[in-house]
Amino acid sequence: MNYRYSFDSALCSGCGACAVACMDLNDIDLKAGDTPYRTVSVTETPGKAPLLNFASSACRHCEKPVCMEVCRYDCLIRDPETGFISVDKSLCAGCLACVFSCPFNAMDTDRNGKASKCHGCGELIKNGLDPACVRACPTGALTLEIRHE
Repeated sequence: MNYRYSFDSALCSGCGACAVACMDLNDIDLKAGDTPYRTVSVTETPGKAPLLNFASSACRHCEKPVCMEVCRYDCLIRDPETGFISVDKSLCAGCLACVFSCPFNAMDTDRNGKASKCHGCGELIKNGLDPACVRACPTGALTLEIRHE
């Protein structure tokens, strides 16, 4: 069984609650140099009445992740129960090959120069809870899907 995030842009209000909940749970301090795991972006469709489009994005926990293929230190680990990929910072050398290889720009560095990314809140899921970002979404735009494979 694997889990995947699903996002419905038609339901997103752009409030950013998902990103804030993730930063809170993971003690991400932007002033200290941490980068958020989840971000909310906005684009504008021009016209007489411009339309704002929002997107909540984070690591996609790809089926065939390039980041894992390029990591020389085996610090990216897929959880066999959830399918989510996390960074073992004790193994990360900070070479950032994984960061530069991600086609979705979903990885960055923490304040110590180590690879940093969404880990999917695997421990919450294993305890029957939704990830912080999903719990915080007031419109239901961000959900967690279970995929039986």
